[in-house]
Order: sequence, then C-alpha cells, then structure tokens
Amino acid sequence: MSIVILGGNNCMERQYKQLCRSYDCEAKVFIRADGGLKRRLGDPDLVIFFTRTMSHKMVAGALCELKGRKAAIERCHSSSMSALKGILDKYMPEGPLCPTSY
Repeated sequence: MSIVILGGNNCMERQYKQLCRSYDCEAKVFIRADGGLKRRLGDPDLVIFFTRTMSHKMVAGALCELKGRKAAIERCHSSSMSALKGILDKYMPEGPLCPTSY
C-alpha cells in the first residue's frame, strides 16, 4: 500500500516513514507545500492530512490534485505517532509485520 502524509512535524518525518514501513507500506511525507506537489504525489492508495499543521492553501491544493483519483483520504487533527498508528490500524487491520516501539 502506498501512503502520502501531508502536514505533520518536521522532526518526526523519519518516524512516520518507519511506522508505515512496519506495516509494509511505502510512505511519502510532505511537511509543507514546496510547490510541485502535483508531480510528487504519485498515485497513492491512502492520503493522510494532519490538519493542525497544514495551511488551508495546502489542503485545498492537495484536494484539487486528488479529485477523481481512487485514493482514500483520512483527516486527522493530531500529527502524533499514536494518531498515525490508529489510522494505519484502521486501513490495515492485520497490524504491523514487526511490532515497533515508537
């Protein structure tokens, strides 16, 4: 499963990717809109919006780019690891391949 995470904390980018990897998912993380989001999004299965740390412009732009795609969109106000784990558990109920402590 491919995942795109928009927003979040800059210092936790590596941890987001590690947690997704433990669920056998490939993750791309975009903390802020640096332009060219359209080219870099790809064709994800799941897009996670951490809304507290995103600008309205980034949300609107991403939603515009995702319109007409099959990607599931999940919005979460918190950008914590436990929030991400909850979302991953929802979409991948079999759980992580190798349990990790974060």
